[in-house]
Amino acid sequence: MTVTIDRALVHRAVQGDPTATASLLADVRPGLVRYCRGRLGRVGGAYTTADDVAQEVCLAVLRALPTYREQGVPFMAFVYRIAAHKVADAHRAAVRAATVTPTDAPLDRPDATPGPEQRALSADLARRLSGLLDRLTDAQREIIILRVAVGLSADEVATIVGMSAAAVRVAQSRALARLRTLAGDAFGEVAA
Repeated sequence: MTVTIDRALVHRAVQGDPTATASLLADVRPGLVRYCRGRLGRVGGAYTTADDVAQEVCLAVLRALPTYREQGVPFMAFVYRIAAHKVADAHRAAVRAATVTPTDAPLDRPDATPGPEQRALSADLARRLSGLLDRLTDAQREIIILRVAVGLSADEVATIVGMSAAAVRVAQSRALARLRTLAGDAFGEVAA
């Protein structure tokens, strides 16, 4: 799914038009949610953290709109740069807050969340997938997330990462080939 943001809509939002601002944020939010979910994944079986970060990105975009100036790149490049910084902030915060505090309060009703086994399997799968993505270069990982998780076109990703669309396609192809090789090696280790 690609979203092309109307330049006139961006201009009206920058000028302070509340209707244009609401429409602009409504247009960019779905892609931001997918991007944040792709970069942050599930925490405790839910995408709550990723969705919160996407909301923080929307607020940051809203705060930055009055100072936004078009500089020859699409508005979405501006938005995804903010998102990349917010995701990095979330990763740093997660490292700092890696402690879990147990609760002694009994549950009022049965817990509908996945059980320990399902959470362990999901966490293991997420860890493995994250580990595979971590073995890519930063540029390859960013391209895979923007193309696969967010669903942007090669032209849109090219603008965001500062490459040509052809270079994005080549980098994506190489990154996917690398992931296939890494996944084959990882499954071969498990089977052996």
